[in-house]
Amino acid sequence: MEQMKKIQEFLAPELQRLNAVIRETLHTPNRMMDSIVQHYLEKKGKQIRPILVILSARMFGEAGADVIQAGAALEMLHNASLIHDDIVDETSLRRGVETINARMGNHIAVLVGDFFVSNALAAGIKTGDVRVVRALSDLGKELSLGEIDQICNAREHTLEEVSYFGMIRQKTASLFMNCVRMGAELGGAGEEDLRRLTRYAELLGLCFQIRDDIFDYFEDTEVGKPTGNDLREGKVTLPLLYALRVSPEEEARPMRDLLLAGELGKEDIDRLIAFAHRHGGIEYAYARMREMQAEASKILESFPDSEPKRAFAAIFDYIIERKF
Repeated sequence: MEQMKKIQEFLAPELQRLNAVIRETLHTPNRMMDSIVQHYLEKKGKQIRPILVILSARMFGEAGADVIQAGAALEMLHNASLIHDDIVDETSLRRGVETINARMGNHIAVLVGDFFVSNALAAGIKTGDVRVVRALSDLGKELSLGEIDQICNAREHTLEEVSYFGMIRQKTASLFMNCVRMGAELGGAGEEDLRRLTRYAELLGLCFQIRDDIFDYFEDTEVGKPTGNDLREGKVTLPLLYALRVSPEEEARPMRDLLLAGELGKEDIDRLIAFAHRHGGIEYAYARMREMQAEASKILESFPDSEPKRAFAAIFDYIIERKF
């Protein structure tokens, strides 16, 4: 938490401008829509994604108006995906606040999510840079395909790490990669610097999702989803995938049978979670994150020392250590 607070303070002027752009862009004379949107915006998250856009630009130049517009566009697109995810997952709380679908129903929530998407594109167009618009378009496709891949893996009971990593790359890491690529391009980065920083963002995004998935194996947290929620939806994540791979077959087979059987009850979920813990699934997930962090640190070493570079390193620590 302390790392993110310092970064937010360092970027306070840019974040204030960015949030003003988001509020202005989403303002509408329609009282119902405006009320829903303003209520939604009151409870902001850490804004990691727009922070990545701004930091990337600051690594190579200034965070001008186009960078702020691009960051606002990505944040609105990200929020659209969260609103739509809440509908699909029937989520009632996010960041401790009642979701739009829980408060207003799915019909209204879909329309609000679509409104965020449209305004994300509008903000992107204001940069006058086709690279920004292209990135938003590509990202929308990647996020959708990542969710579809996750649904397919659940329905087809795909229990392979390679499929898991492919899915979380599209579902989560692609957003981090686009944030960094967009900011660095607008900041004037060269091709080689762009390639290295984008790889850093990919590692960061993968770790973000792995850490998010670990929450599912513990008691309820402020992240806003109950223990075992992923398993309840048929999503098998890294800790359990590892346990299924390394445990003796006589122990793994009943667990696979449970997953293949379909709908899981609380007792089944508790058994699967205990199995993942018993066979080192949580420790393995943390070890994979630390491996990725080591690679990311080497990438950062190749850049000159600067406040944005130190902030990038601090974000990685925050993502692995965060409690919600």
